[in-house]
Amino acid sequence: MSNEECGLTAGSSDYRWIIDPLDGTVNFAHQIPIFGISIALSFKGTAVLGVVLNPLSGELFSAVGGQGAQLNGRPIQVSAIASVSESLLVSGFAYTVNETFDPVIARWGNCLKAAQGVRRLGAAALDLCYVACGRFEGFWEQNLKPWDTAAGALIAAEAGGRVTTFSDQPYGVDHPEILATNGHIHQEMLELLKI
Repeated sequence: MSNEECGLTAGSSDYRWIIDPLDGTVNFAHQIPIFGISIALSFKGTAVLGVVLNPLSGELFSAVGGQGAQLNGRPIQVSAIASVSESLLVSGFAYTVNETFDPVIARWGNCLKAAQGVRRLGAAALDLCYVACGRFEGFWEQNLKPWDTAAGALIAAEAGGRVTTFSDQPYGVDHPEILATNGHIHQEMLELLKI
């Protein structure tokens, strides 16, 4: 099991629960209502079940591998916007941003210049779910942990999105960087993230 509050608990099963009981801790501590609970089940490093709950809005995002994604029981899908210039993007900064400041800011700047707008909400799991339901066209971030992305990445993918690393490699729950888009802008985003 992986859990932000207690780290990785070793085991011998091919299955692993990945839990973040409070994604968006800083928001929660400052009474900003953008935080959630994220739970994923992975099999051999691939998420097969994901659930993200925003307890204040009552929005429950969920996905099972191969079965699509839902918001409060209704199917969701990514947006159809086809260019970054018409896209609203979202990203974040890890707690260790000072260690990777220059590449983080370079990527942010590239996307800010190219997109309709860029936001930073402070809860990666919800950012990914918002890509899944079409509120954002793309999300990228680096230096993340499995509990930040596993559930949301599956939900985004099952909603028709594309999820990779910055170098267009398949995303796995243990990878520290992620790019999730509606698929239509993915190649353009990959170019913007090159530094």
